[in-house]
Amino acid sequence: MKTIQYKYILLILFVTCINYLIAQPNRNYFGAGASWVKVTSSSSEQNALPENTVNGTGLNAEMMEASRFLGQATLGANSQDIKDVMEMGYEAWIEDQFERQPSLMLPKMQEIWNEIYTADPEAYGPYGLHFNYAWWENNMKGNDQLRQKMAYALSQILVVSVNSELIGFGEAVSSYYDIFVRNAFGNYRDILMEVTTHPAMGYYLSHLNNYKTDTLANIRPDENYAREVMQLFTIGLYELNQDGTRKLDASGAPIPTYTNKDIKEMAKIMTGLHGGAVLPCPDDPYPAECICWSDDNPSYCDTIPNTCCWWPTEPDFGYDIYLIDRTVPMAMSEENHEPGPKIMHDGTVIEIPGDGMAEIEAAIDYLFNHPNTGPFVAYRLIQRFVKSNPSPAYVSRVAAAFNNNGQNVRGDMKAVIKAILLDEEAIGTNYYEDPAAGKLREPFVRYAHLCKAFPTYSDKNRYWFNGFSLSAATKQHVLESPSVFNFYLPDYQPVGEITALGLVAPEFKLHNTATSVGYINSIYDGLGWALMYSWEGTYPDDPDNVYLDATYLENIADDSETLINELDILLTHGQLSDETRNVMRETLNQLYFNWDEEEEYRYWRVRLAIYLFMISPDYSCVK
Repeated sequence: MKTIQYKYILLILFVTCINYLIAQPNRNYFGAGASWVKVTSSSSEQNALPENTVNGTGLNAEMMEASRFLGQATLGANSQDIKDVMEMGYEAWIEDQFERQPSLMLPKMQEIWNEIYTADPEAYGPYGLHFNYAWWENNMKGNDQLRQKMAYALSQILVVSVNSELIGFGEAVSSYYDIFVRNAFGNYRDILMEVTTHPAMGYYLSHLNNYKTDTLANIRPDENYAREVMQLFTIGLYELNQDGTRKLDASGAPIPTYTNKDIKEMAKIMTGLHGGAVLPCPDDPYPAECICWSDDNPSYCDTIPNTCCWWPTEPDFGYDIYLIDRTVPMAMSEENHEPGPKIMHDGTVIEIPGDGMAEIEAAIDYLFNHPNTGPFVAYRLIQRFVKSNPSPAYVSRVAAAFNNNGQNVRGDMKAVIKAILLDEEAIGTNYYEDPAAGKLREPFVRYAHLCKAFPTYSDKNRYWFNGFSLSAATKQHVLESPSVFNFYLPDYQPVGEITALGLVAPEFKLHNTATSVGYINSIYDGLGWALMYSWEGTYPDDPDNVYLDATYLENIADDSETLINELDILLTHGQLSDETRNVMRETLNQLYFNWDEEEEYRYWRVRLAIYLFMISPDYSCVK
């Protein structure tokens, strides 16, 4: 390939630059909208007014700001999306997104699986692969962009992962993810309750078929979910002020939010849950292979050859994940629910005799209404949408929206997302030079942005991306975290300048020599060959392959500066530094028209330009 020589040059550039969260301090660029610098001009023509030198006028300032907003609010936007935001305004765009119909994963996954199974009845599934197909199909074709971004963010807080036996249950993980899609603009309390009773979470954190105490049999309730619903989903380890800072006791030590006794009491509440329904009999149209209750009674089965005698028709406690309907909420077995009062360390007593599910509801209410939950959720969602190090004031404003949406409703996710995206720290321009501003874009979001920012095409017009190569290269794909602690902790600090400044940078947990090179190779392969591959065709010319179509950029490819400006708006939101711009210009100008076909030259120049942007620190570290 004629551009392969550039790969190694740019690899050195990327690895040298990307190790800093703050990237370049942008000494020569203040960002569209900057207004605090005094300048003079020798001309007073409108487009040469002194203040226009730095405030973005004539430089598509509004377009840059709209692009930046969409970089926070979506998993990737194209030029038309940017124009829509410019026409509508931020708040109106958000309100419009609230009204968009959700692109649900389970129906799409079932549709995809039915098509695959019809073509090949020997196919295995549905499993995690088919969830991946559904996720990419919905996110590439759907118009509920803000909802999908919120669902993705919530999936990194209330975590289940296919890095478990759940990989074999595509319908379970699709149904679980739909909790976040459906409730993205709903209420956090409803999310907590649905998560608690979903069989995917019950299996992942082992409170499905959680037994009550039996001292004679040495059985104690499993504490896994009881611990994580407090530590990771609601109140965290330490008591918080409403601005997210820790409360301290008289000795200056942080104050724990719960004790080991609280975990044990919460575990008692989380007993008695079992599958809410059973699956249809898998042997149903195979009467010759029917299994009887007893091998001694074959004549009984012979009388009802179309019925699987051994298969239960009603759910019951103890049925494992393979037997139950993994899309139906878990039900309560009162016989196996721990009786008696459950007393939390603050004196709260949870006991509703004879109604174990009501006790779970009460426990969820207890956690949902805890004063920590507002700032806890606010901080994590700000990190997913806007920046790694929000100020205490920013956290406080979002927590206030969580606590009360203005109509005395707590946990309203519409109010929360508005507070996050419309805050001055999200949309203001005075934060470009703040070393605490911005974040490292996680590699999965970077790749999704690449796929969504430009036109694409495939022979079958579908986006059945298996995601395996991307996951292997970057160690990230949706619902593939290594544990319930997600891909990274919110307070992760990489060694070096970030830690010295007292900052955090969660996404840097995924950044190392292997994953940074893996990401570069993924971009290179996506631009040089196909963005997406399925497992349903034949390599390499699978009709499901999805390819970049950057024809509209090829029309401006002769002028490297024009091409850079276009991509700056689309990818780096007008924040491309002079240093990076100069490197790009020089590199692109080395690829000039001396090939056999003019179209081929433009084709590869555009791809080289996109490649340069996608691996640049200016793109990776967004402000």
